[in-house]
Amino acid sequence: MQLDLATLLAQWATGGLFFCWVTTRRREVGIGYGWLLRISFGVMAVLSVISGAGDAGTGAAIRNVGTALMALAAGVALLQSYVRRAAGVRGQRELHAARAQRVATMTGVPSPDDDLDEGEREFDPRLDLVGPVFGVIALFGAASFVGGDDALNLLRLLVGAFFLGAVSDAMLLGHWYLVQPGLGREPIRELVKAVAGLWPFELIVYLVPVGMVSVLNGSVDDGYNGLMGWMWVVASVTTIGLVIATWFALKERSYSAVMAATGLMYLAILTGFGMDLLPRALLG
Repeated sequence: MQLDLATLLAQWATGGLFFCWVTTRRREVGIGYGWLLRISFGVMAVLSVISGAGDAGTGAAIRNVGTALMALAAGVALLQSYVRRAAGVRGQRELHAARAQRVATMTGVPSPDDDLDEGEREFDPRLDLVGPVFGVIALFGAASFVGGDDALNLLRLLVGAFFLGAVSDAMLLGHWYLVQPGLGREPIRELVKAVAGLWPFELIVYLVPVGMVSVLNGSVDDGYNGLMGWMWVVASVTTIGLVIATWFALKERSYSAVMAATGLMYLAILTGFGMDLLPRALLG
């Protein structure tokens, strides 16, 4: 299973856009967060198509077409979100109204009227699912293109896509609390739980033969007497350790706890990428 840039970018964009939907469907996080993720991962999908344009074969063609459609779907979702921006986000509006009413009750000063037109249609978060669907199709093609066992390749690409997407989105959402400090912690907890739930699968798919056990026992030569295999072990253990530390950080009541959790997820991205990319480089 060779490691190539176009497949990596398609994989990362697929997971990132899927977990964009996981968060936007809650209708709690500000509309700008969706813009940030659609632009970031949409651009990533475009770069995947550009970098893989010269690849030959049916698998590469399926990957490139699927990735291009994923970028287009992200753009359509971004456009509708922008056009309907006046409607805002329902959960955010309700939280603001409840807090304004509470302040008005305490002070006796009536809260200002919300200028929002109730007839405004809000962004439909189901649009954020279209891109990842095309992304999964692209990964079917990528599994054939990268060589080796197609079924095992596909499993590794899909698990890796969602794992890397969850880690990346958790870090980005942690930064969004600087923009929306009143946001509850459930959205970021949901992403952290997703990372924890995906971690065992990310570990297992690279233990399936031919996998990292072969590197550790010397059947596959990493060129460093097994050192790279042990680096993968360290990255795997460190990743789940950082996720657990993030979960406990989010239990703290202070606002700085979210920033601490964000920093931990920064580190988890580095170790998580090591967990996914090291085996693909060694086993290729």
